[in-house]
Amino acid sequence: MREEIRTAAWRKSSLSGDTGNCVEVAPLSGGRVALRDSKDANSPVLVFTEAEWSAFRGGMRLGEFDF
Repeated sequence: MREEIRTAAWRKSSLSGDTGNCVEVAPLSGGRVALRDSKDANSPVLVFTEAEWSAFRGGMRLGEFDF
């Protein structure tokens, strides 16, 4: 999986602004999605299953996270 993450097509979130709170996402095989800090390409990577990613995005849309 490390090689797949290293060569993934990362893209910065459209919701990231100039505040430095930026993330990048990349699609992986099997419907998984990788998430990392856009300021550090070597930062730890979270990998979500398709169902986990869907639940995470739904929670973001509903404001369920306190930032």
